[in-house]
Amino acid sequence: MSAYARDESAVNRRIAIGVIGAGSCDSRTAEQAVRLGELLAGRGAVTVCGGLGGVMEAVSRGASGAGGVVVGILPGPDKSSANRYVTIPIATNMGHARNVIIAHTSDALVAVEGEHGTLSEIAVGLKLGKPVVAMGKWSRMEGVTPADSPEDAVEKVFSILQR
Repeated sequence: MSAYARDESAVNRRIAIGVIGAGSCDSRTAEQAVRLGELLAGRGAVTVCGGLGGVMEAVSRGASGAGGVVVGILPGPDKSSANRYVTIPIATNMGHARNVIIAHTSDALVAVEGEHGTLSEIAVGLKLGKPVVAMGKWSRMEGVTPADSPEDAVEKVFSILQR
């Protein structure tokens, strides 16, 4: 085995769940995202998100408040742009292209509403063969598993990953 190879059976890696959604959201969507973050942290998952406001900040607040780790994949060059709940900010200076990094970094994605940026993350996730669970408007897309609540989303994403 080379110095750079690693024995995959010896790796004790935590599951990373990407939570994707709009940079601004209403209070109901924020409450769902906070709860989702709490539940993911409770299951020992690392929460991956875009690290800014809206759904990203709400899920970060929930996960961080429940003792979880939050990785924020930021669009700009400055780590200080991350919301205050992000544990590990990653400055990419890649703008929207950071959505591809979010999809690649995550073992699965959970969409909480969102707009075209969220759609791009869903598309990349599906192209990569990653499980995508969605609450709200993206839940009727082909290849996406619909969820009715944060609890339902977490149960479905972990069930799919355990297959």
